[in-house]
Amino acid sequence: MADAPLRADAKDNRARLIAAARRAVTRSGDLRLNAIAKEAGVGQGTLYRHFPNRESLLLEVYRADVDELCALAPALLRDHLPVEALRLWFDRLADYANVKHGVFNVIEAASRSDLIAGSHGPIDEAIEVLLAAGRADGSLRADVDARDVVLLVGYLTRLDDAEREARAGHLLAVVLDGLRAR
Repeated sequence: MADAPLRADAKDNRARLIAAARRAVTRSGDLRLNAIAKEAGVGQGTLYRHFPNRESLLLEVYRADVDELCALAPALLRDHLPVEALRLWFDRLADYANVKHGVFNVIEAASRSDLIAGSHGPIDEAIEVLLAAGRADGSLRADVDARDVVLLVGYLTRLDDAEREARAGHLLAVVLDGLRAR
């Protein structure tokens, strides 16, 4: 039997909980559920109705970020040339990596492989949409595929908090320069 659709207020509560958890995990990696509920403006009972434990909340934060990141690729291509779209997507990728880093700091190691397996396909597809547009207009190299880009930007999750702001944008610019057609 399928779950009943959520009422509008329940959807709003769920979205606010996910947003509050996302902010918390990027701030410190220390995720206190009572603080999340308070920041979201709901009671603990509401939080636990939507997310029975911390891991389920974090998994949803991660899934929401993956969905947003993947939906952004074709949206950017509607308004920007491929290289600019890829640069803007890289900016969002840096935010995503920060969330991923925070989530991984909190989630059990056993859950990590499931989480990674569920996101790589959609992210690879989003990257390929951007690369294909750049290959088609001649602005991006023809010899690079989505896996190459994933491997190149994998460092984002390994930047520590002290260097993330200073290095992420610069390193993504270096990667983007390397992807440009010569």
